[in-house]
Amino acid sequence: MAIHPIEYRYGTDEMKFVWSEANRLEKIMKAEAALARAEADIGLIPKEAADIIENSIGSVELERVKAIEDEIHHDMMAVVLAISEKCEENADKWVHFGATSNDMLDTATGLQLKEAVQILEAKIHKLLDVLLLQADTHKNLVCAGRTHGQIGVPTTYGLRFAIWASEVARHIERLEQLKPRLIVGQMTGAVGTQAAFGKDGIEIQKRVMEYLEIGSVDVSNQIIQRDRHAEFVMWMANTVTTLDKIAVEFRSLQRSEIAEVEESFRKKQVGSSTMPHKRNPIKSEQICGLARIVRAMIEPELQNNTLWDERDLTNSSCERIVFPEACVLTDHIIKLGIGVIENLRFYPENIRRNLDLLKGLNMGEAVMIELAMRGVGRQEAHEIVRSSAMEAHETGAHFKDVLLENKEVANYLSEEDIINLVDPDKYIGTAVEQVEMVVAKLKRN
Repeated sequence: MAIHPIEYRYGTDEMKFVWSEANRLEKIMKAEAALARAEADIGLIPKEAADIIENSIGSVELERVKAIEDEIHHDMMAVVLAISEKCEENADKWVHFGATSNDMLDTATGLQLKEAVQILEAKIHKLLDVLLLQADTHKNLVCAGRTHGQIGVPTTYGLRFAIWASEVARHIERLEQLKPRLIVGQMTGAVGTQAAFGKDGIEIQKRVMEYLEIGSVDVSNQIIQRDRHAEFVMWMANTVTTLDKIAVEFRSLQRSEIAEVEESFRKKQVGSSTMPHKRNPIKSEQICGLARIVRAMIEPELQNNTLWDERDLTNSSCERIVFPEACVLTDHIIKLGIGVIENLRFYPENIRRNLDLLKGLNMGEAVMIELAMRGVGRQEAHEIVRSSAMEAHETGAHFKDVLLENKEVANYLSEEDIINLVDPDKYIGTAVEQVEMVVAKLKRN
């Protein structure tokens, strides 16, 4: 019986598999096999035993492991016994030799995180691609900029997408930087001293991680320190928050009275059970809602780093939830974001309508700057424009007409000057050049 929405509503099959019981068991057994090989390399256990252990793990079944755990109430020891059952010629006595549970569990987590990161990397690069495409496509699409929810001077849709693309590029950079800290394993024994491995503990750990193709901790106690994992969870929270921000903007711009952009809406899609006309931004809303869950994982994972002495068990149960949920939902959110951005529908006529909505008032800065350039003090120019803007606002007249009637303005600006200054298409600064620069810098070949 499915209970959690991740089981039936959210997430991709590839990310869910990473955190499945079957994949978890496989990774634990790979760590056990790598340990046996490393120990055989330095002569701690017989090579024949290592070969048998490695060949035996393929026949271990999840159901048997769970049955043993039901009897002994220890998940890692259940795996050890299940492997041992499959070993012949006394090789069973060398399974898990010198190791503690978390040598296997944390190393298996490192292997799972490697797979999860590979999935997230592919998607976030795709996200960057679609943002850059929208930025380049709409670099000349002038629209109303807004601050405090109010229309300000013009901007372009291309610049908006370029800003978001730059942010996503920083997330990609952060992920690349944190990977060496995150994707690691350990073989350090009961409290981190490697005493059970003898003088060759450091070499055993080195060889195990080389076999598994992941990094190795320098030091640890009984577990890998959770600052590594907390950094990754915070990365996921940061990444989905960017998508949350983008989705909030789309939701606002899709408001009926703004209607500049819209999520794709399928031919047979239903927007409301009672209001047949509705075209709701449900995917953007889902992004915003699920981002809250991922952000909520930060505090638990930070607390998983504050354990008693060489370790306790409070992190374990917590992480069984944090790692799968955060990774599955982050992957899901990025996939949703790609779809929304890729299929976004633009309404140029509404974009222009909103750009002209204030009858030129949003061009006050352009007039002020020009007056200042022509000899009026900047503060005096500000007051001239402000008073003219308030008059236009109160009377409903077009800002251009109020300026044309202003004698102070007439001393410095001609009618042609004023007409040009209140044209929003002529006041976007270097927006196009900035977009082109970002696209050239971040676009993949």
